Amino acid sequence: MKITIFTSNQARHISLIEDLSKIAEEVYAVIESFTVFTGEVADFYNKTEIMQKYFKSAVIEPERQIFGAPRFLPKNVRVLSIKAGDLSMLNMETLSDALKSDKYIVFGSSYIKGPLVEFLVKNRTYNIHIGTSPYYRGNSCNFWAAYHGNFDYVGATIHLLSRGLDSGDMLFHAFPEPIGDPLLLGMRAVKAAHKGLIENIKNGKIDKMTPVPQDKSLQIKYTRGADFTDEVARDYLDNLPAPETVLGKLKNRDFSKFLNPYIG
Repeated sequence: MKITIFTSNQARHISLIEDLSKIAEEVYAVIESFTVFTGEVADFYNKTEIMQKYFKSAVIEPERQIFGAPRFLPKNVRVLSIKAGDLSMLNMETLSDALKSDKYIVFGSSYIKGPLVEFLVKNRTYNIHIGTSPYYRGNSCNFWAAYHGNFDYVGATIHLLSRGLDSGDMLFHAFPEPIGDPLLLGMRAVKAAHKGLIENIKNGKIDKMTPVPQDKSLQIKYTRGADFTDEVARDYLDNLPAPETVLGKLKNRDFSKFLNPYIG
């Protein structure tokens, strides 16, 4: 089996590529690159003292704990590394080797447009949305679920890629095992998404899942990157909930709200 993934360059993305390389003969990885020092180097988010504090405690340290550090990829992975945002500018000929695979996955890429998205939609591409659709959509969805105290909505959605942003028909939701640390919970949700996707590809169940359209009337919040400000980050860090509060929400999660829930 050959698998193509359109993704990014952080440790969590590298980890998924490694997992895919264990179930595929060959993996094509098109990697869009950001700084690996989020919050310390001005890039997608501003470099400020509070952003450094937030990303160190809620992103960098949890990611390092769960996914390790940035590293080289396995031998059966072919890589095309590009600047973040350049993906849809590439012509199809440049990507031709990566467009002959059995499975296609999108995780953490830029918004895909033009001929590439048409090809991927036609070929049943799986998109990992870190957040539980249709409830939380846009950027930093699990942060906003936690910010609202909705820890039971911290998870991921595996859905079919569509022309709209995170709007494709859903296949299943993935959730982490209950833990009390609100700063670690988000990365645990990412790991659960990886495990659920790999398991459902290996056992063939993902090919038999019936896609379910998203009911947008259930949306709680749609967020953009600009919504995540210094003030919001400071408010969250200054008012972190007690572990028992987080655990209480997770242990009482209403799974009837979610599709084919995977816990891992």
